[in-house]
Amino acid sequence: MIASLRGKVLSHSENGVTIDVNGIGFFVFTTNSVAFSAHQNDVLFLFTHMHVRETLMALYGFESIEEREFFLLLNNVNGIGPKAAMSILSTMSMDSIRHAVLSREAMLFSQVPGIGKKTAEKIMLYLKDKIPSEAGFAIGQTSDIDSAVVEALTVLGYSIVEAQSALQSIPRDVPDDIEEKLRVALQYFT
Repeated sequence: MIASLRGKVLSHSENGVTIDVNGIGFFVFTTNSVAFSAHQNDVLFLFTHMHVRETLMALYGFESIEEREFFLLLNNVNGIGPKAAMSILSTMSMDSIRHAVLSREAMLFSQVPGIGKKTAEKIMLYLKDKIPSEAGFAIGQTSDIDSAVVEALTVLGYSIVEAQSALQSIPRDVPDDIEEKLRVALQYFT
């Protein structure tokens, strides 16, 4: 089982990156934020999950162990496969997922492309006992700047899902400044 990879980025696409690890190129499916922030020749470290089926072996990569654990939880929901789980993680932040589950707002999941109302309700049912309400998390905990960026994007005509995706695509090294984050988020749409 491959639990993590560190290597040089050879290329990136919308749904993943190819990482050179000692001369072997691994294609790793990632969230949009990882794929868009990875640049050729960057050294990248990802926690991974190796998904094996009869006809497919695929690697899925994550920036944190927590993100990988959420992927595995989502992947265990009936009707959610790895592709849908990655779509959820690409569209919604970890805090948004927690908020949706803890506040019982299934409609937030149904805004993810490919997730309908029934599947969103299945996700809620499965995750309700798996996400602790304590652990230092208060419902609605997102930074004011991130909330303002999402609000500005929706005022500009983007859907909440598009705004969340753009927010997720912002690299972590961008200063915590609303103007700068909004500028980078708008680049997601070009």
